[in-house]
Amino acid sequence: MTVDGTRGGQGDGAARAKAWGLALAVFSSVCFGASGPFGKALISAGLTPLQAVWLRIAGAALVLVPLVLVLRGATGLRTLRPHLRPVILYGVTGVAGCQAFYFVAASRLPVGIAILLEFTGPLLVLAWIRLVRRTPVHRTAALGITVAMIGLAMVVQVWAGLRLDALGLLAGLGAAACQAAYFLLVERLTGGVDPLVTTAAGAIVAAVALTAIAAPWTLPWEVLPAQVPVGDHAAPGWLLAAWVIVVSTVLAYLTGAAAVQRLSAEVAGAICYTEAVAATLIAWAALGERLTPVQLVGGAVVLTGAFIAQRAVSARDLAATPATLDTPGALGMPGTRADSADSTDSAGDSAASAAADVPDETAEGPHAHAFNR
Repeated sequence: MTVDGTRGGQGDGAARAKAWGLALAVFSSVCFGASGPFGKALISAGLTPLQAVWLRIAGAALVLVPLVLVLRGATGLRTLRPHLRPVILYGVTGVAGCQAFYFVAASRLPVGIAILLEFTGPLLVLAWIRLVRRTPVHRTAALGITVAMIGLAMVVQVWAGLRLDALGLLAGLGAAACQAAYFLLVERLTGGVDPLVTTAAGAIVAAVALTAIAAPWTLPWEVLPAQVPVGDHAAPGWLLAAWVIVVSTVLAYLTGAAAVQRLSAEVAGAICYTEAVAATLIAWAALGERLTPVQLVGGAVVLTGAFIAQRAVSARDLAATPATLDTPGALGMPGTRADSADSTDSAGDSAASAAADVPDETAEGPHAHAFNR
């Protein structure tokens, strides 16, 4: 009876961990997508896209570093030291690299195409897990990502103004590779480095890496105290910047890191497609950007793909879920992945989520809101 009771408790814990993981992954995607209208407003007010990105990342670092010092102190820093190389790679590729490549792609291709190219990252994750790690991937996760890709193509309307530019195409694929690196590196760091420390360190590395190309010393600081138009309304530039920094970067990354501990890489990769839907809906509400019937149907298809993929987190995968992952109290704590009983030998079923956040160019038209990941 004791054994049965223990198994029942583990099953309940697994279900709670999965539910929290899905909720946190969706919340993270919505936070990322919510950057669109406000980032676009700052760009329209005079910031260059890369300056807006640098402000976002540097501001997040200024918020996260004091949090690490207060909440983690020397203990958090000690968890970082043995993993400096992957953490630096995480900041350079998963944060800075993905954004920089996306900007090049968005400046040379229609923004919808650039988004679609970037979001092939989860497919690269599946390919890495299957071909490099030689670990089987969940068929439902692969199906879910495929369905979500189809829906995303409808949301961003890839057929609108399609043209081929070799450099833009390479940059878009570079953004996808960096997004895949983000998932895989966060997966590797889970359980070894405190997620709060990882996020702060990644922001510092990304801000430093972007400084040379963003030229923040030329940033028009007068935009921040000024009233900036947002659709039919206006708000202080500093308030818009604060939203992008705190909600769409700090909260987005921290909740994404928490979701990493509860979901597999395949599932997290599919759930992140909800970001494109969130960005489209928020831009519609804040900026009045119209949604076509095809975009609405595409959004439903994306959500269907995410639902299919989340079923890949089976009770077998989560049977060993630790109690510390059952509640939101574990949000910023280092911990074991939901399937950690198999350790890194079953890395294909371990956790990864959220995404490298990528702002948009000042493109016009139905995709100009895409200042998200």
